[in-house]
Amino acid sequence: MSIPIVIIIAIIACAVGAAAGAYFYGKQSFQKGILYRQQQAEAAIGSAEQEADKIRREASRLIESAKAESENRKKAALVEAKDEIYKLKNEADKEIKERRSEISRQERRIQQKEENLDKKNDNLERKEEILQSKIKSAEEKLNEAESIKKSQMDILEKISEFTREQAKDYIISQLETELVHEKALKISAYEQQIKDCCDDKARSLISLAIAKCAADQVSESSISVVALPNDEMKGRIIGREGRNIRTLETLTGVDLIIDDTPEAITLSCFDQVRREVARIALEKLIQDGRIHPTRIEEMVDKARREVEHKIKQEGERALLETNVHNINHELVKLIGRLKFRTSYRQNVLNHSIEVAQLAGVLASELGVDANIARRAGLLHDIGKALTSEIEGSHVQIGVDVCKKYKESNEVIHAVEAHHNDVEPQTVIACIVQAADAISAARPAARCENYESYIKRLEKLEEICSSYDGVEKCFAVQAGREVRIMVLPEVINDEKMVLVARDIVKRIEDEMEYPGQIKVNLIRESRAIEYAK
Repeated sequence: MSIPIVIIIAIIACAVGAAAGAYFYGKQSFQKGILYRQQQAEAAIGSAEQEADKIRREASRLIESAKAESENRKKAALVEAKDEIYKLKNEADKEIKERRSEISRQERRIQQKEENLDKKNDNLERKEEILQSKIKSAEEKLNEAESIKKSQMDILEKISEFTREQAKDYIISQLETELVHEKALKISAYEQQIKDCCDDKARSLISLAIAKCAADQVSESSISVVALPNDEMKGRIIGREGRNIRTLETLTGVDLIIDDTPEAITLSCFDQVRREVARIALEKLIQDGRIHPTRIEEMVDKARREVEHKIKQEGERALLETNVHNINHELVKLIGRLKFRTSYRQNVLNHSIEVAQLAGVLASELGVDANIARRAGLLHDIGKALTSEIEGSHVQIGVDVCKKYKESNEVIHAVEAHHNDVEPQTVIACIVQAADAISAARPAARCENYESYIKRLEKLEEICSSYDGVEKCFAVQAGREVRIMVLPEVINDEKMVLVARDIVKRIEDEMEYPGQIKVNLIRESRAIEYAK
């Protein structure tokens, strides 16, 4: 508490006391009361002053102590700072000393390298001087030899009365005159002989292969017929409100055609695997007699397992018939799936077996590895087993499948080249091409709906001709490629890309076709003038 506040409190106390004395003792004792209260106030004031002096002394002592402590701390901080500065200075001196020593070492190394370079330079200069002297000596000897040769040639020219060039031309003309006629006769004779031998050999080999080829001549269709024990079974197959037939069609993806044909139901589907599953399931249901949606699901599952087992058996049978071994088991299943694929109504598995057998015969007669030829022939159409699942031509799909299952490069090349997608580079590839052509071209091997084929080609050419700037268009390779001639003054190089893309889009939207169609735009500019 501060001194003025104490004094104020004392004064207030005196005033209060004086007022009280005056109130109690009255006017008579007013003077005594005032004196008494004055004495008490003076005593309180003295006590307060003593307390204030005591407080001032304590404050002065604390201030002096704080100053002394701050001085001590300042001195200690200065000492610590000086120690830190000294330490940092020592470290900096040490680092500078180390860097100077490192720089000195580097300077010594650089100096040594410079000395070594100077020595090497001196050696190179000495070697160059020696080499120059040797070159000079060699040139002198060469000049001497040339002079001797020239003198000898001069002597020969004087003796023969011909210059060097005249003698050379004379000898060459004599040789050409003697050899040209004889060479022409020999070349013509050899060409004719080779051509005759090749033609005879090719006819012989193809005749032998065809003679050894014994194959079925049955074309497959896209429908199957299931016999019924009676016409009442049709109603049971249809079921109440058609639920049985809808269930069967949904599970198998096959259309059931129930018409007036007595005791028969027709199954229609282009996928022969699904059609075979539906046929087996329907026959089992007819034999069992219990036809309802749950039983239909069970029979369809059993039929699928049976077809998968049959696919594997067909693949193994093909390997046995063609004497091909060491094929991946997944590839065997793909070979078996070819049993349920047709090409122009020719069974693809039977066609592949024929090609393998024909390729083996041709390879044996030509002295080529028959095992590789049979293997390539069996796998040449393996891509057709996946054309309904993977986009692209069966050739490219077959190449990818063979690469996936680690087939040899010869087999892969034969698969890739059997439709001339690439130029055949091996004898095996040419043999597979020939065997494929023989199998496809034999009587009754393939048949095609001529009307639908013509309509497809006409539709393709119609789409291409509908664009402005198209001069002519031709569908080639059985509709697998279309070649379009455009007018160069109407369609430039940049616009060709857009036109080709539009044509492809229209073909995909408006047509149905197997495999893929290559759209090839051709733009040509010609300038013709006549000199008169």
